[in-house]
Amino acid sequence: MKLNTPWIIQKKRDGQELEATEIQQLIAGITSGEVPEYQATAFLMATFFQGMTPQETMALTQAMFESGDHYDLSSLPGIKVDKHSTGGIGDKVSIILAPLAAACGLTVPMMAGRGLGYSGGTLDKLEAIPGFNVRLSSTRFTEILQTLGCAIIGQSEKIAPADKKLYALRDVTATVECVPLITASILSKKLAEGTNALVLDVKVGNGAFMKTREQARKLAKSIVATAKKLNLPCRAVLSNMDQPLGYSVGNALEILECIEILKNEKNKKFSSVDLKELTLHLCAQMLVLGQKSRSLAEGRKLALAHLNNGSAWKKFQEMVQAQGGDTDFIVHSDKLITAPTQITFKAPKKGYITAIDTEQVGRLLIQVGGGRHKASDQIHPGVGFLFHKKLGSPVSTGQPLVTLHLSETENSENRDRFAALEKSFYALFEISASRKAVPKLILETL
Repeated sequence: MKLNTPWIIQKKRDGQELEATEIQQLIAGITSGEVPEYQATAFLMATFFQGMTPQETMALTQAMFESGDHYDLSSLPGIKVDKHSTGGIGDKVSIILAPLAAACGLTVPMMAGRGLGYSGGTLDKLEAIPGFNVRLSSTRFTEILQTLGCAIIGQSEKIAPADKKLYALRDVTATVECVPLITASILSKKLAEGTNALVLDVKVGNGAFMKTREQARKLAKSIVATAKKLNLPCRAVLSNMDQPLGYSVGNALEILECIEILKNEKNKKFSSVDLKELTLHLCAQMLVLGQKSRSLAEGRKLALAHLNNGSAWKKFQEMVQAQGGDTDFIVHSDKLITAPTQITFKAPKKGYITAIDTEQVGRLLIQVGGGRHKASDQIHPGVGFLFHKKLGSPVSTGQPLVTLHLSETENSENRDRFAALEKSFYALFEISASRKAVPKLILETL
């Protein structure tokens, strides 16, 4: 049957269900270039407004998976388990989780992304370590998994190329927050990387794509159901994103925070209870899916043991070295690239932190050079923010709220911009006379 793109767009525009063959033809046409961007955009917008049935979502996922190459990890022993996050401010879990899960005996093929929009990217954070290579050949990727049990790479040009094209269009056409499109994007890549099971971390809150629990649950159910149809065991954890995860936001600072947890250091700069707890919970979920633990409680105990005994830290060092990174920069983490200017903003009054505009934190990071407006933007790895207070924390007048690490110094030419930046940061925090209940970190599991 010949591809009839206008008819497919019209059917979706009018809310009709597309046949699997129509979706396959359309995705093949988008991948080859036969379908121009303006028609692909029209399809995305029609899908955004009309949605997709579960059968259509599965067909879209399958077509995007089949649009490129696949990693064959069948030669590796055991169940290959990955974790994916829908993205949030300060979400650095993968950097700790991959070596931790591998230290517990799992094989973790992790394909991560770059920051685009207000949400940061794992690959950018890892590249704050000089020499760290996220563009591995399939042969080298498999070798590292065979010897170490974990590797974190980026999506190559040949892995789900349809997803790369569609995601770029979604980002510039306001169609990112579309459940079937997100579902197909995530699962097509996970299937292509060779994973056998998946744990999904769906962020909920003012710093997440899904602002409400209802929206997050809808996405989680879509991914879990589609994964099941494609014979990929999947669990979805809903976690709170009404404040940055941990205390740091920005690539090198987030690596430093991860290193502190992996080293299990006694003198803590970050004291990241929430980051550690979420990592342990997700690792426990992975261990159950990977049949290394019989229960979440047993899995958490196993994960905590390997964090405390140093084996996760050793595994992280081995992974960095295997992927070309200079381990001297993580063993002696003070050598990591830092920004030359540090400015601390202090609490203007006494009270309790009752709200943080977390999405705006991500947007401010882009504004100062620590994130991207578009994929081609360069970022400064040392730029970032160190938060001194979390939701529910009491503050006194003059106590530090946040320290900015900036790549430029204040002078007469940029003084007005620095003043506007200060005003923006104070607007992030709501300080109230009475304390409000702090939202739970882990909301539910599907």
